[in-house]
Amino acid sequence: MKAIIFSLHTKQPLLATSFQGDPNSDVSYPYIPGSMIRGAMIGRYMKYHNLSELDLENEEVQRLFFDSKKVKYLNAYLLSQKKQRTLPIVRSWFRDKNIELSEETPNIPITAYDFSVERNEGEPETPKFVGEGFWTVESGCVRYYKEKRRINIHNRRDRTKGRSSKTTGEGKIFRYDAIDVGQTFQAVIVCEEIDIHFLELLHKSENLWLGGSQSAGYGHTQITNIQTHDNWNEVDLPDNRTEHEHFTITLLSDLILQDEWGQYAVIPPSPQQTSAPLQNALESALKRIIGNNIKLPLQPKASFTSSTLIGGFNRKWGLPLPQVPAFAAGSVFVFDNIEITPEQIQKLEAEGLGERKIDGFGRIAVNLRNVYNFKFALPEKPKLSSQPQLENKLSRDIATRMVERLLEEKLEHKLKNELSYLSIKGNISNSQLSRLQLIARQALPTGNCDLVLRLLNNLPSNANGQFERAKINNESFKQKLINWLENPQSWTNNKQDLIAKISNIESTVNYQLDKEYTLRLIIAVAKKAMKERK
Repeated sequence: MKAIIFSLHTKQPLLATSFQGDPNSDVSYPYIPGSMIRGAMIGRYMKYHNLSELDLENEEVQRLFFDSKKVKYLNAYLLSQKKQRTLPIVRSWFRDKNIELSEETPNIPITAYDFSVERNEGEPETPKFVGEGFWTVESGCVRYYKEKRRINIHNRRDRTKGRSSKTTGEGKIFRYDAIDVGQTFQAVIVCEEIDIHFLELLHKSENLWLGGSQSAGYGHTQITNIQTHDNWNEVDLPDNRTEHEHFTITLLSDLILQDEWGQYAVIPPSPQQTSAPLQNALESALKRIIGNNIKLPLQPKASFTSSTLIGGFNRKWGLPLPQVPAFAAGSVFVFDNIEITPEQIQKLEAEGLGERKIDGFGRIAVNLRNVYNFKFALPEKPKLSSQPQLENKLSRDIATRMVERLLEEKLEHKLKNELSYLSIKGNISNSQLSRLQLIARQALPTGNCDLVLRLLNNLPSNANGQFERAKINNESFKQKLINWLENPQSWTNNKQDLIAKISNIESTVNYQLDKEYTLRLIIAVAKKAMKERK
């Protein structure tokens, strides 16, 4: 499958309202629905083409937003620490009721069991579903991820007066249970051909507003890491998927189905029932892909399912969409094994099942895993830095200037500390010291220590005698100056103390700074000697 992949980082709480909770609360889905992403892309398309409404007969509009055979907007699921797109927890995964994951010891895994593979005596006596959330495989271990949420309390107010009014029913308390800020979700647009229009729309602006209550501080996300793939798979599966004992279908998103009378139904197939909506839809898809060579009907073995209600909001109508029941993501259906090739499995997964496939519904995986028990653990705790993270170029530029000034301050302190231990003894005239200062100042802008060295090496005999006889800490003043100039870093020892750092911006003493501050030290020593004489 060809796909465009991008990340959505929440800068504000995000409210993708589901049908959970009580009437006085809005509870968000734990992910960003594909329908919401498609709606945002339509809004962006209309804005940048100056359209008041879409021309539904336009071929480009149909191809980009309404043809499920050419494009599908998948749900944006959490991104793992290893930058992998996670998937909803599989409903056939169970653990021992008395053994739970601990956030204090995330690296210690527990044993989980996949009841869709087999049931035997080794299973726990009191099995319990591992829990709602997301998963991915990292270093051979299945890691459990859970989205972070934020609960905000609001009260209804009159928009004109800006306060509650008892006569109109305002003042009622309601609650928003939203996806919290600072989380990254990976979105995918699966398409027949990678259209340049998709990339143009995504690159128009990195800021994208999604979900409800946007005027109240919700819904700001940032688009990052846009990539294209010519051969993308929703799940990273081995090549031996046809060698499973059973034919297993796992839902990677919610699945909407109608029965033979046109009613929405969530009836799982079972050995006692001759047919079910899912079985009929699956058999129809297999006929299109494999042909009449497949042995039908499929023989159900087991199912592990949960149901949910699907709705939505149509901004064109300004009305909510009809609520329909659906199989929840992660549901598993097990059938007797059938003859199917890896290529046919890929076609079945690319096509999907059920309705509203353009919005990411009906995504499936065939023979997802064939392991009865496996290690199940929380993600490793990230190494937190005590330094603030610099997110943009302006912040990094400011931090760079700050660390340079901090380093200069440390060097000035080091120079003053070194100067306190130095004192010139002997008969050296102020004119020679002034001359030394003058040449050192001329060399300072470029850090050219050779100018001062040439002065010392070409002194008249009388001046040379004064520099030789003068002592600085019982060492010849001239020789001390030559040592400093030839080895500027000799006096700035303990380099680990001369490091300035803000976040990942760091500055240390280099050779150019060594020469500059060596010249400053010579100027300061000469100035100190002249001052002491007065």
